Amino acid sequence: MSPDVVSTVLFALAAAAAMAALPFVAACSHHAAGDARSDEARRADMVRSQLESRDITDPAVLAAMRKVPRHLFVPPSMVDEAYKDKPLPIGLEQTISQPYIVALMTQLARAAPGKKALDVGTGSGYQAAVLAETCGEVYTVEILCDLAREAEERLKRLGYTNVTGRCGDGWAGWPEVAPFDVIVVAAAPPEIPEPLIRQLAPGGRLVIPVGGLSQELVVVEKGSDGTVRRWSAGGVRFVPMTGEAQRQP
Repeated sequence: MSPDVVSTVLFALAAAAAMAALPFVAACSHHAAGDARSDEARRADMVRSQLESRDITDPAVLAAMRKVPRHLFVPPSMVDEAYKDKPLPIGLEQTISQPYIVALMTQLARAAPGKKALDVGTGSGYQAAVLAETCGEVYTVEILCDLAREAEERLKRLGYTNVTGRCGDGWAGWPEVAPFDVIVVAAAPPEIPEPLIRQLAPGGRLVIPVGGLSQELVVVEKGSDGTVRRWSAGGVRFVPMTGEAQRQP
């Protein structure tokens, strides 16, 4: 695994704290309309320089990363930074993961057409949008209701009709619509939540950062007979999972 797996989220966390009180709104429409061609070029360059040059090889993942307009998932002040190789603050002490990490987690989860996906930690909705381009149905859960509402509105504006979101504690997953073939988690609990393992379909994969100051990106795969195996894909740095995760011993 490439050493580039290690995310630079620590920088983003410091910046996010300063922006926590700022409302999150979509990037200015004049930028989206006037610079559409340059944004498409920036996405193409991002895919070439940050993904294909590393270990992202899944054609569907690469196509999704070329298509999803990342600059519409960051605050207006961050638009010029949207396609750079780093996480960015989105307010409320949360971040949008760097493009490579989003692509890596989607590839590790084996997202594919027809699969049902759960995205834990909606944030701005970017990971949900990438999953919407690569899977069938996508369900996304965000514990911060303001972020959940804004992400839902943003995804609807962008035409992602196959995404359903709600405000809730990601530790519990979404049992009413389980099982899931793909589960991607964007916040780090101290241990893998058992509810997420239970909600993983046979043959499915869960990709989740686990730990405190030291974190690993863990892949959990459930066999057709229900057996579970897990392995580490390398070191990462995510915001901590809140809610029930904080009450674990």
